[in-house]
Amino acid sequence: MENYLSLFFINLAAAAVLMTAGWVISLARSNVTIADSFWGLGFILIAWLTFFITDGFIVRKIILTLLVTFWGLRLFIHLSRRNRGKDEDPRYAVWRKKHGPNFWIISLFKVFLIQALFQWSIALGVQFGQISAIPACLTVFDYMGIMIWIAGFIIESTADYQLSAFIKNPANKRKIMDTGLWRYSRHPNYFGESLMWWGIFVIVLSTPWGIWTIISPLLITYTLLKLTGVTLMEETEFAGNPEYQAYVSQTSAFVPWFSKKQE
Repeated sequence: MENYLSLFFINLAAAAVLMTAGWVISLARSNVTIADSFWGLGFILIAWLTFFITDGFIVRKIILTLLVTFWGLRLFIHLSRRNRGKDEDPRYAVWRKKHGPNFWIISLFKVFLIQALFQWSIALGVQFGQISAIPACLTVFDYMGIMIWIAGFIIESTADYQLSAFIKNPANKRKIMDTGLWRYSRHPNYFGESLMWWGIFVIVLSTPWGIWTIISPLLITYTLLKLTGVTLMEETEFAGNPEYQAYVSQTSAFVPWFSKKQE
């Protein structure tokens, strides 16, 4: 248990150091949107530190670490490209205006270090899954979890690609994205991300006490729905937009489903 506690402390400290580095960069740029890019990198750091520190079943360790790495790198590249050269994300701009000249230090805790804590908490499944040496074989949970993760990865990456292509088209300026996967969910990218973490949870169910890591997918789902994702975005970027409100009335917020206008 003492070794486990040391692992958790090391991972939390590493995530905090990484996000603090992101905060320093944000000060130089006067733009905290870079925190979004660092989000995926924190999980990669935790996954690889756990990989090298623990002595669990090597095949499961490789699977968990690579899945997190693929997801984190894709998200880092996507968000870095999307935000390059742009103004601060409206969600953060609202906080900057609210806190005024003190935002520079408040952002360290409210944006960056809180993300480090969430990264560590959400990654509990990845950490626990690599600790256990049993079972020393892949189980049905491993295969089911991988398939769920793949489905989530495809949904998130496809939704991001569709939205990027939509935004790049000048003809779509000031229009609401409601085609492709966005026809069935207002935030299919967030749903895909949540699904990937549910897949990782199912993989970890193969190990003893894996059920207790359900906090990981529950936390990321709640975060995407109520904290930094759906709710915050719709309260800042789209507040007062009548076209978007019509879209809201017809389209599922999270889980893809047929829109009301199609029924």
